[in-house]
Amino acid sequence: MNYQETLDFLFQALPMYQRVGKTAFKKDLSNTIALCEHLGNPQEKFKSVHIAGTNGKGSSSHMLAAILQASGLKVGLYTSPHLKNFTERIRINGKEISRDAVVGFVENNKEAITAIKPSFFEMTVAMAFDHFAREKVDIAVIEVGLGGRFDSTNVITPELSLITNIGYDHMDMLGDTLPQIAKEKAGIIKPNVPAVISESDPEVNPVFEAVAKEKGATLYYADGQNEIPPTDLMGNYQSRNVRGVLKSIEILQSQGWSISKEAVYRGLSQVTALTGLKGRWQILNINPLTICDTGHNKEAFQLIINQLEGLDFSTLYMVLGFVNDKNVDDLIQMIPDNTNLVFCQSSVPRAMPLQTIKEKVESLNIEARYITDVNEAIATATKMANADDLIFVGGSTFVVAEIDNL
Repeated sequence: MNYQETLDFLFQALPMYQRVGKTAFKKDLSNTIALCEHLGNPQEKFKSVHIAGTNGKGSSSHMLAAILQASGLKVGLYTSPHLKNFTERIRINGKEISRDAVVGFVENNKEAITAIKPSFFEMTVAMAFDHFAREKVDIAVIEVGLGGRFDSTNVITPELSLITNIGYDHMDMLGDTLPQIAKEKAGIIKPNVPAVISESDPEVNPVFEAVAKEKGATLYYADGQNEIPPTDLMGNYQSRNVRGVLKSIEILQSQGWSISKEAVYRGLSQVTALTGLKGRWQILNINPLTICDTGHNKEAFQLIINQLEGLDFSTLYMVLGFVNDKNVDDLIQMIPDNTNLVFCQSSVPRAMPLQTIKEKVESLNIEARYITDVNEAIATATKMANADDLIFVGGSTFVVAEIDNL
């Protein structure tokens, strides 16, 4: 198999939440456990930090990895989904797994894969763990894909667990109340392993406290972190993520990890360069100022709107697309009045059809343009806008992923 054939096998032969949604989510870790056992349990051969949460877990994962890299450690980083290339999911010190390694993993384990029939995500997690073990990383930062309790990554016993926050997302799979969702996220808390909560919330704190007590895990809330070093990740919301990362670093230091204050500041100031993170409040153009962000649920979108309204511009343009399993009525109604709207449709099967978006928007008596292709939609907004206007592109991770100049 060559690399493209391997990707075709990964993407098409097996369920993939990124493409098809809920049908790929399975509340069972048996396939991951079986595949890891076949590989010699690589997840037991390196230290790790496990990160879950509704919003901010990707940014927090990259921040933490950057700080650990700045401390001179060999750091694995597993995140999802990827924006441009599959290999973005698995990195060591910012370097993506090689295409040859991806092909080799599938070829060498195809018999077991055929027998176990793991999902796309289960196989990708096992590939990451195998890669980190083979490369002998000092520590790996592992981002949960969806939820926590039944997420494929939840076969590790980390140095600590970090939960960024709890919001209404993936309710069809995780529950329709914040405590129910929190219970799923709290599933990453392990016996006697410290757990950090980036943002405390009276509605869900009792859930975390009950699980931590049951597991004998010490629970820490990060809200009290006052000194917030600057980070190169733009977006006011990042300060919330930084607090959780700083508390996590404090705990790792107490466990004997050598992480200096200088490394903390250097790592936070060079997250993008050290880890290759894309799509978080990323500037695409200056005149007119064009910004993209992958925030796609109610809480994240509100933070984006808040920050947009704080910027200095003449007219706001928004290029937006969504996925089918999101309640986009709430998102659409958050959009400021007098915004020039261009709606689009990403090319993944989960994308909400442009006609569906149009019906929803017109039912709210909102004027908009509709252009299927993401980049054509951006080009249209750019032609309409003046130099002192602002263009925002987002609504879905997959819209951002299809931006040509990302």
